[in-house]
Amino acid sequence: MAEKKENTAEDQVTVEATTVEAPQPSEAQKNPEKFLKEFNWHNYQEGIDEVDDKQLKEFEKLVEENFVDTLDDEVVEGTVVHISDRDAIIDINAKSEGVISLNEFRYNPNLKVGDKVEVLIDVREDATGQLVLSHRKARVIKAWDRVNKAHETGEIVNGFVKCRTKGGMIVDVFGIEAFLPGSQIDVKPIRDYDQYVNKTMEFKVVKINHEFKNVVVSHKALIEADIEEQKKEIIGQLEKGQVLEGVVKNITSYGVFIDLGGVDGLIHITDLSWSRINHPNEIVELDQKLNVVILDFDEDKSRIQLGLKQLTKHPWEALADSVKVGDKVKGKVVVIADYGAFIEVADGVEGLIHVSEMSWSTHLRSAQDFVSVGDEVEAVILTLDREDRKMSLGIKQLTPDPWTDITSKYPLGSKHTGIVRNFTNFGVFVELEEGIDGLIYISDLSWTKKIKHPSEFCAVGDKLDVIVLELDVEGRKLSLGHKQTTENPWDKYEEEFALNTTHKAAISEIVDKGATVQFNDDITAFVPTRHLEKEDGSKLKKGEEAEFKIIEFSKEFKRVVASHTAVFRAEEAKIVKQAAKKAEAAAAEAKPTLGDANDALQALKDKMDGKTTKAKKSTKAKKSE
Repeated sequence: MAEKKENTAEDQVTVEATTVEAPQPSEAQKNPEKFLKEFNWHNYQEGIDEVDDKQLKEFEKLVEENFVDTLDDEVVEGTVVHISDRDAIIDINAKSEGVISLNEFRYNPNLKVGDKVEVLIDVREDATGQLVLSHRKARVIKAWDRVNKAHETGEIVNGFVKCRTKGGMIVDVFGIEAFLPGSQIDVKPIRDYDQYVNKTMEFKVVKINHEFKNVVVSHKALIEADIEEQKKEIIGQLEKGQVLEGVVKNITSYGVFIDLGGVDGLIHITDLSWSRINHPNEIVELDQKLNVVILDFDEDKSRIQLGLKQLTKHPWEALADSVKVGDKVKGKVVVIADYGAFIEVADGVEGLIHVSEMSWSTHLRSAQDFVSVGDEVEAVILTLDREDRKMSLGIKQLTPDPWTDITSKYPLGSKHTGIVRNFTNFGVFVELEEGIDGLIYISDLSWTKKIKHPSEFCAVGDKLDVIVLELDVEGRKLSLGHKQTTENPWDKYEEEFALNTTHKAAISEIVDKGATVQFNDDITAFVPTRHLEKEDGSKLKKGEEAEFKIIEFSKEFKRVVASHTAVFRAEEAKIVKQAAKKAEAAAAEAKPTLGDANDALQALKDKMDGKTTKAKKSTKAKKSE
């Protein structure tokens, strides 16, 4: 603890006061009423004896020049008079020296006796009567004054980057911890924040929150000020076609931003390379220096379009003159679309293989069925336009056209097996081999089934046996049939289900205007409503079994009409006919004939003539005849 001075401020006041001659009692003091009226109650309450005004002014002047008012929270300057292992003793011209912990001077390890330091009176007098000071609080107060002043005037301040934090850095400015946002470190994106830690940099105070005692600083603001001057100078000199050096500032999926020295320009992905690329990072990398050419800019030159590939010769111009239509070339598949694939046959030189040129098959498929991105393929040049920089290629031309010997491979009537490739409303396309497709019309799929759509009969990928029905070499068309691979069952049914033949079956379905009867897998007959009537007058129901007579059969239209009513009505007609014949025979026997009448008359005559015996013999002879 620092030793107290022999004379305190209060003691000096007493000393000074005692050196003045004692005042003589005034008349007012002799007069009680006047004394009470004019008594200085303030001086009495403060314990201060009345002193001559002139002497008081001299005393106040002396105190002001030599002593510090320890009651005010003001920052004062003190002198280091002694340094111990733990504390520093500071003289501020008070009645005693103050004590400050050396921890508050960690930022200044070279502190020594005699140094002037700013302090704030923390405790005027502790329990031991010691004056306690604070250098840290004094620094904070002074720092806030300096920070506020720097914010108002725009003054550039120095700061020490202490550490990283979420979203930025912590910077020591005048002893105050300020926040440096990551976006305010530099004009370009920062990828490594650690490179700034433990560095002293210049900053500008951009924001102060007095309520929460927050300070925000920016290093970017200083750079932008310099860049703005450079930007004006660069923009004023910009011209189309001008070649400048720049640094890759940012890479996106659609292009690259280039820093031209304060001015940003964009190289679109299509202007990076004559070759097709998927992402700009295939060509450039961050912080890379590049020469670029100015392609275009807007009126205020705030948007600058740059190019990189334009600094090199176009690949089509470098394409050898010897390359011509019909040549075989090799290339890499770079892009695939539904209609075809783009092949890069040289750097920046691409050709299109249309899907129709990938296979001799007339059944078009997606290009992805033939090639994939990255495949190395060989193709034939079909067309070449150097002026428009276009080239078309073909793969199928590398193999013989399968239609050249089609007549020998697939003669009329020959039987083959093919694969169902796709459907149409009117038929099925069947592939006999790569490049050879044939059509089976819906009517040539089955002899017996009524097919509304081919998908009811088969599925894509199924194998079908077919017969070649027609062949058009010039039109590259092949007509096939599937039902022709088996005998027509209607030839057999024409005899089995002939008119008036009777068959036994059950009612399958009740339909509009009648019902259907399934005689076998192929024959489904129609029974009109009036032909469903039974002998008792009721009608046949679904599932009821009965006999049916064929009343109509059409092989051409595959139509069969049957009747149950016709069965028992035909029986009735037969019975009626037989009964009629019997009745006719009976009537004939009962009815007298002309011969009988003649016999009777003859008998009567013979009787009259006496020839009865001869007449009887004659009648018997006629009957026997």
